[in-house]
Amino acid sequence: MNRSSSLPRNRAESPVEAPDQSQPRLIGSEIRGLRKARGLTLTGLAEASSLSIGYLSLLERDRATPSIKALHAVSRALGVTISWFFQASDVPEEERDLVVRRARRRRLDYSAGLVDELLSPNLNGALELLSCRFPPGASSGEEPYTHAGEEAGVVIRGRLELWVDGRTVMLEAGDSFGFQSTLPHSYRNPGPDEAEVIWAITPPSY
Repeated sequence: MNRSSSLPRNRAESPVEAPDQSQPRLIGSEIRGLRKARGLTLTGLAEASSLSIGYLSLLERDRATPSIKALHAVSRALGVTISWFFQASDVPEEERDLVVRRARRRRLDYSAGLVDELLSPNLNGALELLSCRFPPGASSGEEPYTHAGEEAGVVIRGRLELWVDGRTVMLEAGDSFGFQSTLPHSYRNPGPDEAEVIWAITPPSY
C-alpha cells in the first residue's frame, strides 16, 4: 500500500531567511520518518523540495528550526500539508511516540476521495497502522502495484474488493486479510456506502 505522489525534480539553494522561532523544534524525527516511509533518500528529498542536503540533515536532527517557507517545501515534497508537522508537535510530552488521540490523527486526502488517517504514534518503527476510508467507487488506481513489505487489515464497515496476484475477494465488515506487498495488488470500494478499513503495513510506506 503506497500512495506516494509524484515529486518535482528541480533544486535550488536552501532559503536564506532566518528561521521562524515560533515553529516547533521537535519535528526532525517526523520529517525523517515520513521521508523514509516515502522511500526517499536525503538527496531525493533535496531535489524534490529545492532545499540543500545539509540543511535537510540539520532539520532531521533538530539542529535547525525550519522557516515557514522551508516547512512548506518539505510538506509539498512529502505529499502532506504543513499541519502534519504541527499536529505531531502538539502532542503532550508524556504521550509523544506512545499515544494517538482521535482528534490529533494526521491525515492525507486523495483526489479520489480516499482518506488515510495515521494511527501509529510515528513512522520510525517497523509497523504502520492506518484508518482508511473509501467513498463509493474509490480505488487504489487502475493498475495493480507492488512494494516491499507485508500488509494486513480488517474491514470495519462497508465492503472492500481486494485483488492480489490474480485472485479477487470481496470483503465485508468483520473480514480480515493479509498478503506480501511484493505481490501485485489493488483494491476498491464496490458498494453504495463508505468503507472503512484498519490497515497495518510493515515496513511503513505511508
